[in-house]
Amino acid sequence: MVRASWKPQHHHGGSVARLVVVACVGLLGFALVADYLWASSSRFSSFSRLGSWNKPPTPIILHPPHKGEAGKDKKKDAVPERFLSATFADLPAPEIKWEMMAAAPVPRLDGAALQIENLLYVFAGYGTIDYVHSHVDIYNFTDNTWGGRFDMPKEMAHSHLGMVTDGRYIYVVTGQYGPQCRGPTAHTFVLDTETKQWRDMPSLPVPRYAPATQLWKGRLHVMGGSKENRYDPAFEHWSLAVKDGKPLEKEWRSEIPIPRGGPHRACVVYDDRLYLIGGQEGDFMAKPGSPIFKCSRRNEVVFGDVYMLDDEMKWKVLPSMPKPDSHIEFAWAIINNSLVLVGGTTEKHPVTKKMVLVGEIFQFNFDTQKWSVIGKLPYRVKTTLVGYWNGWLYFTSGQRDRGPDDPAPKKVIGEVWRTKLKLSS
Repeated sequence: MVRASWKPQHHHGGSVARLVVVACVGLLGFALVADYLWASSSRFSSFSRLGSWNKPPTPIILHPPHKGEAGKDKKKDAVPERFLSATFADLPAPEIKWEMMAAAPVPRLDGAALQIENLLYVFAGYGTIDYVHSHVDIYNFTDNTWGGRFDMPKEMAHSHLGMVTDGRYIYVVTGQYGPQCRGPTAHTFVLDTETKQWRDMPSLPVPRYAPATQLWKGRLHVMGGSKENRYDPAFEHWSLAVKDGKPLEKEWRSEIPIPRGGPHRACVVYDDRLYLIGGQEGDFMAKPGSPIFKCSRRNEVVFGDVYMLDDEMKWKVLPSMPKPDSHIEFAWAIINNSLVLVGGTTEKHPVTKKMVLVGEIFQFNFDTQKWSVIGKLPYRVKTTLVGYWNGWLYFTSGQRDRGPDDPAPKKVIGEVWRTKLKLSS
């Protein structure tokens, strides 16, 4: 009886010991699995943040791919990591002092502006992607105030305008009609700034988005832009004889095509020569089948090409800009013997693929044909509207960056800034 009662007790104790061992092994295994899952979760979370549009990493560390053979110690084959700042493509530039002035009555993106003496006439533009302005605001550089608002013709485009002035009359050519990514119109108008009266002009042969526009040798020249689908670059070049706000011809004349097509470039005349500067190929397009023509992103190529047309009527290639720059059609002023360009957009960020705004001021000396970087803006911003008066460089409107460490576009603004500008010859 004693032996019989002892054997079951011994067998029970062995089972308990084995159960304890199994439990310990199980707990250890569970801990290892949990630790692995936590590490995996952390890596996934970091990857998700890297791909986030709203929270781009700053800075981004890029590790070149490992080139060692399998099984070797990776430390032996490691190469120095490459540091890539989220402020990609910012150029060294001197700091300058900026002063904020009275803000514009409304914020604007892709608006237009021209200066006549001490007045800056500011036209149209997006208020938001779903709302466009159809009026003109006037900024007075003498007393730094806004006033004199008046309406545009109902048939006139609201963004991506071609525009130029002879000092009294403002010629307005083609552009996008409506919000989002709606179609263009070929309508052309002229404004008498003294009487605030509008008149029709002969329509462009076909509608365009953001063509380069200038007065040269008694003719209104319209070049390039985007075609009717808002994406394909146009190369056509037309001209129309005009004088004192009136067309002298009934039809546009074909001229020598431009070397590189596309919208959003600066176009200026200096010393009887016509210049085309910067721009891009491609743009947002309307999403197929969208009842509101919702904008859909497409590939864009920004360039810094500079071309000149003179009496020989042959395009000449000049030194390129310090970096590619677009959305600068009204972002310039001619000061003494130089062109000054303010802001814009450049090539996309190589990692995030987001649009990168420009925060520098560029100077092009017409005499030496050399570029230089002469200052930084308060922030990066595109589609600025620029004026110059009594030694002060002004800019207003556009779309600014997300912050010092994020050059992607965010807020549409109506702010006005100025700086006292001194140019080297």
